[in-house]
Amino acid sequence: MDTTSLDSIDLAAFDPGQWADGANTLDVGDTRISLRTPADSATLTLSQDDAAGTEALVTATADGTVTLRLDVPLGDAVGFWHPDAGWERTLPVDWSAWRGLSLVRSAPVGCLYDTAGRSLLALAANRTVQKSWIRFGVSEERKRFGVWLRLSLTAGQTCRVRISAPGTTMAAALRRLRQWLAGLPGGEPLPVPEFARTPVYSTWYAFTQDVTAAEVEEEAALAAALGCGQLFLDDGWQLLGNGRGYAGCGDWQPDPFKFPDFRAHVSTVRRAGLHYTAWIAPLLLGERSSAHQAWAPYAPHHVPHLDCFVLDPRHSEVRAHIVDTCRTLVDTYGLDGLKIDFLDEAMAYAAVPAPDQPAPGYIPDIGEAMAALLADIRDALRALRGDQFVIELRQPYIGPAMTALGNALRATDCPADPVANRIRTLDIALLAPCGAVHSDMVMWDPQATPESLARHFHGALHSVPQISVRLSRLSPSHRETLAFWLATWRRLAPVLTSGHYEPGRPDELFPQVTAAHGDQRVITNYTDRIVPLRTESWRSHSLINASTASRMVLDVSGPPRQVRARIHDARGRLQQATALTLTPGIHTIEVPPSGTCVLELASGLPAQGESSTQMP
Repeated sequence: MDTTSLDSIDLAAFDPGQWADGANTLDVGDTRISLRTPADSATLTLSQDDAAGTEALVTATADGTVTLRLDVPLGDAVGFWHPDAGWERTLPVDWSAWRGLSLVRSAPVGCLYDTAGRSLLALAANRTVQKSWIRFGVSEERKRFGVWLRLSLTAGQTCRVRISAPGTTMAAALRRLRQWLAGLPGGEPLPVPEFARTPVYSTWYAFTQDVTAAEVEEEAALAAALGCGQLFLDDGWQLLGNGRGYAGCGDWQPDPFKFPDFRAHVSTVRRAGLHYTAWIAPLLLGERSSAHQAWAPYAPHHVPHLDCFVLDPRHSEVRAHIVDTCRTLVDTYGLDGLKIDFLDEAMAYAAVPAPDQPAPGYIPDIGEAMAALLADIRDALRALRGDQFVIELRQPYIGPAMTALGNALRATDCPADPVANRIRTLDIALLAPCGAVHSDMVMWDPQATPESLARHFHGALHSVPQISVRLSRLSPSHRETLAFWLATWRRLAPVLTSGHYEPGRPDELFPQVTAAHGDQRVITNYTDRIVPLRTESWRSHSLINASTASRMVLDVSGPPRQVRARIHDARGRLQQATALTLTPGIHTIEVPPSGTCVLELASGLPAQGESSTQMP
């Protein structure tokens, strides 16, 4: 029996009874599924069991909190992936803290994997909006790995849990789960306009809050010439948008000194060829704003490090106010979208009791309240722009349910950290069926080498890159390097953003990423690893040396093929163009650090009498 309520969970306490099998226990292959309930207030059944996996149903017969455990033998397990993993990518212990989940915090999805990157236990629950809790870890006594989901159910309510069949790669298992999640009621992904998949020029790291219309317009023209298709105006455009805190937030009017005619400014940037998206943090309410007096009763929670209060979206008045603010901003100034920030701050109200006499429209659950708010914002923008608009959401609120509410999912801030950018964008993409996955803004040291600049870009390569440097101040070598990699990204965009990809093991920080789309292939080596290269099913194969090595080692398999090879350095300067014969075995090809080698299929083996170069 489980008599613990969600609000009384000791997040770091070990529960000695958590491994006890409840009356409802089922075995599916090596996976044991066990349900603990107060007074047998729920049942556990299997609704589907096929080659692709199993679906378990937890159905409440009375109101209460239930705990579902799924566990498997440890086998050769080396890590557990989940959407909020961060840098914790190995195996935690089973007394690790419970983690809160909701629409704006992670998702009830995870995958245990082995040394070969194969899934041992991959699961997802349809509880993607309402508040729930998850815990996972290794049992020292039982030599098993367990995952626990704890949630409140009302009588008649069902929680569905999908368990993907083990043995596939982790990415393949998660693809199955994301397809299942997208098919849930309300899970259909928001359409993504083509412009949302074009490179972005962002003002944040380039300007922070010290931004003006004239400077942005200068950068916009340069960004368009380099191949960007969007401009994201970040924090600083708004009234009282000065300093690193948010004490001035709440009015969401342009600063008349920085942007004296904001609508004309937006039109100028759009004429340069860029779609225009503006930053907004609609839940934040600062004491310096004129809106503070009217809305302070709806914002009791203060965040010291942000120097502002947070509006409580459970109130219908707050939701209506925010939707009207967003609609007015887009309509008045001709914007193409909104970059909506700090939504995770709403979790401050997750455990706050409802008022004694709430007004009509009050939604007690914070996840459901945020879903209603974002759905109304989405519908308001759709009424203005059809499907030609962008709503950018960032980690940690990028779970499967968010793809129906936003169509640009961004890695959380990691300035000048290409490793974090790589990990975070690939993490998002594992669960994003259709949304445009965006990198955090790419920035670098103005004195960096071209190779270092390129490595920063490589961290964003398998996503839509956002660039945030002062383009007008770039050195010639930096401009040349950035132009080359933006052009390379545009050429490879279908395979990089829409293709089938395998990123490898999360605990190794995705060291080698393979992507395929049609007859195009891309392999990006972030460390000096042997590259498996099959010769079938492609006409163009791009090898990206995102490491400091000066060569790439290929393990070729499949029928012999003759290819044309073009090798460029980090700045895009051609180093070699030659014909090569790919034959099975280990081969080495010289590729400069941060450079690239493009193989174009010419034919099978050359006819007798023709000459070709055998790879060394």
